Amino acid sequence: MENRLSDRLQNISYSQTIAMSSKARELKNKGYDVINLSLGEPDFLPPNFILDAAKKAIDEGYHYYTPVSGYLELRKVICKKLYRDNHLKYEPYQIVVSTGAKQAIMNVLLSLLNPNDEVIIPAPYWVSYLQMVKFCESSPIVIPTTMKNDFKIHPYQLEKAITSKTKLFIFSTPCNPTGSVYSYQELRNLADIFKKYPKIMILSDEIYEHICYSKKHTSIAIFPDIHNQVITVNGLSKSFSMTGWRIGYIGAPEWIAKSCDKIQGQMTSCANSIAQRAAIIALKEDPNQIEYMIKEFKKRRNLVLDMIKEIDGVQFNKPNGAFYIFPKVSYFFGKELYGKIIKNADDFSEFLLDKAQVATVSGSAFGDNECLRISYASSEEKIIEAFTRIKKVLI
Repeated sequence: MENRLSDRLQNISYSQTIAMSSKARELKNKGYDVINLSLGEPDFLPPNFILDAAKKAIDEGYHYYTPVSGYLELRKVICKKLYRDNHLKYEPYQIVVSTGAKQAIMNVLLSLLNPNDEVIIPAPYWVSYLQMVKFCESSPIVIPTTMKNDFKIHPYQLEKAITSKTKLFIFSTPCNPTGSVYSYQELRNLADIFKKYPKIMILSDEIYEHICYSKKHTSIAIFPDIHNQVITVNGLSKSFSMTGWRIGYIGAPEWIAKSCDKIQGQMTSCANSIAQRAAIIALKEDPNQIEYMIKEFKKRRNLVLDMIKEIDGVQFNKPNGAFYIFPKVSYFFGKELYGKIIKNADDFSEFLLDKAQVATVSGSAFGDNECLRISYASSEEKIIEAFTRIKKVLI
């Protein structure tokens, strides 16, 4: 039966983050006490003002299709938010609201990419970037980075990767999975390269923008000389703890927004109407309203850093954003642990699930075979227990 499936489908892989979370869920259903640190899902409830807005929308009868790109009122609010928080000027016709940032990204890729186009992606990268590019039958060009350089690319690496086939550059800041945050000057240096290649588009994934600790988030679209090359992607899943509400959006040149509206109109039509009404209220609020979550994530990050440094052989850097740590675990490769030879990060992640009953995700899913992604979006209690277990099985 497999040979009846499309080549496009067989060219991509399952999401390893979702696969690991499924394994953890299966073990839990069998009675195992698994701590799941594989998913990037905040454990907070959405703020009450968002919940109240959704209830009000239900009572007021917002049960019907909206415009494909989203309610005009929401798109106007998004424009105000982008100006208030990011100093970016967009008009409502440049905004498309989608069923999560994931759909927003896929809309952009389907709008831009042809077979054999090249897409530059710094590694480590979010798991879906690579698979989405492959789904579009284009060629991902991966630029490796190192922990020494805080998992960021240098301008010379970017320029070296550009060819006549380069159509798009995709990156995230703050970054999933590393937590790295590009500074204003680092983005300016990259922009100096992009302005020499005005046909290359830039997809800037800023879903973690508010989850920054020591460095302030900067949007690369802030630079006027490349503004029209940038598609800014954002959403409400992470900062507002609204993962299941599925609201993402783009701010983009009008021709991109129109093409995304066209594609989405044939795929899913509009995003959820009730969630859109709640999003209006969420984005109107001052970001200070969610500061309590950010403070808690920073506290959890510091806890993780204190605990992981007690594990011999693990190397790590200090993430400045998001809610992940991306430690290097290659010290354990080739070693025998509980009768199992650890060959790579995949083996190490499976070992932790089997022996410590802690779910993580292998760095191979993110383009780095020596690391693991560990989420600290869970409670302090679970984090302490998870790292206690990990330390115990590695002694």
